Amino acid sequence: MSTSTSTSRTLPRVLRVALAAAAAVLALAAPLAPQAAETAQAASWAPISGTGSTWSQNALDQWRRNVATNYSMTVNYSGTGSSAGRRDFIARTVDFAVSEIPFQSKPEDGSAPEVPSTGFAYMPIVAGGTSFMYNLKIGGKRVTNLRLSGETISKIFTGAITNWKDPQIQKDNPGLAMPDKPIVPVVRSDGSGSTAQFTLWMSKQYSSLWNAFCGKVGRPVPCGLTSQFPSYGNFKLQSGSLGVAGYVSQSYGEGAITYVEYSYALKSGFPVAKVLNSAGYYIEPTASSVAVALMKAAINNNSSSPDYLTQILDGVYNSADPRTYPLSSYSYMIVPTQAGGIFTAAKGKTLGTFTHYMLCEGQQQAATLGYSPLPMNLVLAGFEQIKRIPGADASNVDVNTCRNPTFKPGDSPSNNQLAASAPQPAACDKQGPNQCTTGTAGAKGTDTAVTGSGSGGAAAEAGGGSGGAGAGTGTGATDTGTGTGSVTDVSLGGVQVNIANPARATPFALADDGWGGQQTVMLIAGALLVLAIVLPPLVFGRLRRSHGSGD
Repeated sequence: MSTSTSTSRTLPRVLRVALAAAAAVLALAAPLAPQAAETAQAASWAPISGTGSTWSQNALDQWRRNVATNYSMTVNYSGTGSSAGRRDFIARTVDFAVSEIPFQSKPEDGSAPEVPSTGFAYMPIVAGGTSFMYNLKIGGKRVTNLRLSGETISKIFTGAITNWKDPQIQKDNPGLAMPDKPIVPVVRSDGSGSTAQFTLWMSKQYSSLWNAFCGKVGRPVPCGLTSQFPSYGNFKLQSGSLGVAGYVSQSYGEGAITYVEYSYALKSGFPVAKVLNSAGYYIEPTASSVAVALMKAAINNNSSSPDYLTQILDGVYNSADPRTYPLSSYSYMIVPTQAGGIFTAAKGKTLGTFTHYMLCEGQQQAATLGYSPLPMNLVLAGFEQIKRIPGADASNVDVNTCRNPTFKPGDSPSNNQLAASAPQPAACDKQGPNQCTTGTAGAKGTDTAVTGSGSGGAAAEAGGGSGGAGAGTGTGATDTGTGTGSVTDVSLGGVQVNIANPARATPFALADDGWGGQQTVMLIAGALLVLAIVLPPLVFGRLRRSHGSGD
């Protein structure tokens, strides 16, 4: 065979191999194109950051993951405590803050009044119950069905009851042979909205106990709410909701009890105490029992008041509805209504879109996370605050397209689908000789056998509770939470996006704006294409010259 014939056959083969390799690499790069599109879209959302409440942090962290995954939006948040969040907002070092209580005109520590230098608004973001997570065993077996009255709780956290065998605790729990074991109250060491909500409840409902305790620890009497729980006796002080829940959940935490958001007990796999309400039933802080309770909340609707949209909970504490959890409340996001400091209109666009997501799609996942979704009246109030954020796009703020599980199109603000479907408590949850054996919160599914008196019994199914359906709209699955499974096109901040499974619960990593796998694959494909074009003429020329010199 001649050299020219060999060359003519070799060159097409080289070209075909190079082109085939380039095509294969480009095919590999194609699935990465959406990631590249998301990275490009991320540039249209200015990153925002905030600090504050750990009470609502589990919900916030999930929503931040959702918008990062679905919309390539970066929302940074640090749970430093409500007091720290309010201070950071005043210092203008964050774009937003989250707190369970408003700015304090007379802080209990005697510090200067909390007065922001720029305009702000309170926006309700999520509701929930302040729960009492505990670690207790009887005969080596974990107790999962503890019941406590409000007076018993107040006495535990003011040092008046110090042993689990106390007659008052035994009265609350006829089905349990309470152990002779010291109680270790675990309280927050940092300035906390959880502490403020809990102590406000004690000051309103059990003022004599709370004032006596304040006197013992050197606090002015009468004393109301405080963000800083006093250290006393064998109390253990821990920072943040994660800190107090973490202490109770350890082996050395046996005998301990703390106040913490219900969500943390779910995540820790631990039970919470059922609390006695005004109707005489011991109730767990599920999504539905919180929704029922907040039907009795009074909201400051005076838009000219500095405390506009803040909550008045006296009606919640004393609700006669037997389904009520008495320590129910909601958390606020403090949003700027003026640009200034680090906050710009570009950040306002992101903040407006993120808050709209929280009030609507995000609420679908509230029950699964251990919270209760906001009702329509609070969503409507939140929409009004979005309109006040500089740079926010309010063009799609419409309650009829808001996919919130507590209402449907045509409902009035006085309705709450979740409260309407809330189950009545079981007979064994009524104060009396019997006690339900059903486990609560993170220990749901683990019953506690009767070791005392009474016949026991099963608690009513907690509609909308952990993993529950939430009035038939949520799936209860931690990796979905959409409730409908539908795919909807909506406008977010002027950008048309496709919502398929908007409540993504799967952990994720934010897209890297720098060099990544997609860029590397494209470089390889480009190099192969260059070789496919440039290499054959070069090889052909060299072979021809070699053939010519050999003739």
